[in-house]
Amino acid sequence: MTAVPEPHEDHVARPVDKAQYLVCVVMVAVGAYLIYDALTLTDGFAKVDPVGPKFFPMAIGAVLIALAVVLAIAIPRGSVGEADAGEDVDPNSPGDWRTVGLLVGLFVLLIVLVQPLGWAIAGALFFGGAATILGNRHYVRNIAIGAVLSVLTFYGFYSGLGIPLPAGILDGIL
Repeated sequence: MTAVPEPHEDHVARPVDKAQYLVCVVMVAVGAYLIYDALTLTDGFAKVDPVGPKFFPMAIGAVLIALAVVLAIAIPRGSVGEADAGEDVDPNSPGDWRTVGLLVGLFVLLIVLVQPLGWAIAGALFFGGAATILGNRHYVRNIAIGAVLSVLTFYGFYSGLGIPLPAGILDGIL
């Protein structure tokens, strides 16, 4: 006589979070765009790059697409992200769309201002503005730290990677 196995709690059907498929679509779209954009780059864009400018965007694009496939396979199996034990965020509360909208607007402003003002100024405004939008009320310190970060990244890209960022109105000074 064989015993019938008892159902375990592990076999309880979890609801499928179909919204995660949107994440898969976005990941595939971004990964495909990165690969396409990398393939259209001209050689010699970066002055100090032994592997060429195409390698990293193509690698990141391929990894994004692979992770999207893995996620798409895991979704119907009931795999969902678990909250950290110490996390104090209520996953059922509505999102803060005002903050998201302000950050998106700030990013669009960065895109518009980076050519005429240059990365150092536009980046300082971006970093300082993002800190302010996220709740920091030390406005002068936000801009000062943003200025340091943007100048460091300007020289990091220019000297370290050989990729010139726009200098804008500070052309000749930086």
